[in-house]
Amino acid sequence: MESGHQNQQAWNSGAYQAWLHRFGTPEEAAAKIKADPAKRVGSALQYMGEIRGKKIVNLLGSNGNKGIALALLGGEVTIVDFSEDNKVYAEEMAAAAGVKLDYVLADVLQLPETILNGTCDVAFMEFGILHYFQDLQPLFEVVAKLLRSGGTFVLQDFHPVSTKLISSRGTTANIRKHKVTGDYFDSSLHETEVSFYKFLPEEKRQADVQKVQLRHWTLGEIVTAVAAAGLFIQVLEELPNQSSDVFDKGIPKTFTLTARKL
Repeated sequence: MESGHQNQQAWNSGAYQAWLHRFGTPEEAAAKIKADPAKRVGSALQYMGEIRGKKIVNLLGSNGNKGIALALLGGEVTIVDFSEDNKVYAEEMAAAAGVKLDYVLADVLQLPETILNGTCDVAFMEFGILHYFQDLQPLFEVVAKLLRSGGTFVLQDFHPVSTKLISSRGTTANIRKHKVTGDYFDSSLHETEVSFYKFLPEEKRQADVQKVQLRHWTLGEIVTAVAAAGLFIQVLEELPNQSSDVFDKGIPKTFTLTARKL
């Protein structure tokens, strides 16, 4: 699809520079992850069980932050992503962290059967991935093919109420202003700057604005697509903003979904 090509092209145009600007050199980033790898993985860790010795695939694992943290915790980690910039940064960071990382540079929907062999213990996807797909069914079918029987799928993402329905701006007396401006059931594509754009140096942002096309999904569409892929849903946890006790109170900001392959 043309939008898929556009998204891939955007992610291969400046991501390495963005990560340098955001996280520092791969060596500097690796040192921060090594200091507390469990914290870097975050709340998803509680749904994965004991990590040591497990085969873990991090789909669209970007610059390798979470994958390297999981490797430091003892996992045998494979990252799948289509960005060469992400791959270079992740491999340099893994070398600096002293861990083995298998980075597969590929479209997740076009993985070879040698990888889709049903041997993974955990498949992990997190934050800002689903909106790159115009059809979720093929994606979750890939997840099902990757997992062994009894394997676990862990998905964390931004809650559709926040991404599709509500806009927020500014603060007054420590209160963020919210307004219902969207259509929760809108299924159209939306063009916007690639997510790492804000981390680019100012001169790079002015010279090279890369756009991506996104399709925001409802929570019902996501849950249904996971179930339709033959995965048994175990947890659907909706969470408020975890960074503040005041802002966004009462509004779901993220969610965690876990499912098991029978």
